Amino acid sequence: MTFFLTTLPLWLSGLILIVPTTLLAMAGPVIVRRYIDVKQLRTNNEVAGFKFATVGVLYAVLLAFAVVVVWEKFNQAESEVAKEAGAAATVFRLSQGVDPERGAAIREATTDYLTSAIASDWPAMESGMQSPATTEALNEIYRAILKFQSLGTDERLVLAEVLRQVDRISEARRERRVMADGIVPAIIWVVLFGGAFLTIGFTFFFGAENLRAQSLMTGALSILIFAGWRAEKKSPGQPGA
Repeated sequence: MTFFLTTLPLWLSGLILIVPTTLLAMAGPVIVRRYIDVKQLRTNNEVAGFKFATVGVLYAVLLAFAVVVVWEKFNQAESEVAKEAGAAATVFRLSQGVDPERGAAIREATTDYLTSAIASDWPAMESGMQSPATTEALNEIYRAILKFQSLGTDERLVLAEVLRQVDRISEARRERRVMADGIVPAIIWVVLFGGAFLTIGFTFFFGAENLRAQSLMTGALSILIFAGWRAEKKSPGQPGA
């Protein structure tokens, strides 16, 4: 389900995640009230309130932890994209220091890599994959640098620095792919699933005179919880840099 929600557009996955759960949460108090009288529920208010407060605090801490982890990964992935772009810009500048044929080949290979990274590699990251075309484009940069054998001393120095920058591109790509994979352990999702329904379920057993108000407050709680879920599932495979 997590993969399904992270591969959909943000508005559509938010709609699928929030609307059904909110409607179900709002229907819960109405259904419970049909079978249990409000006077019976009211006797549980003190105990239910204490349990709800305890579970709610624990769940809020866990949810906040998951959100922070996800957004830290997102920021790290964005930082790696910036490093990747910076190294590519340096390669372009350094390629001016070698002979025109070799420099043109390096710039063309680097351009092809950047185009492939944006068009293929980032969409593949959303699914936890990598683009073979982008890997091949990165290899082409190395080939463009290494295929010429006769080099002067100055060119050797420049190409050594170009190779170092291409290595930085490769490392940054590897890091952003790692940041996009396995954001939150599966056991955390299991706890979040159970905790969400347990937290909302507790509200069904409060005895409020105004059933409509109780139903609306339960729906509002559901929106807050599952909107937080959608924030967690925002994939860092779509860096903003």
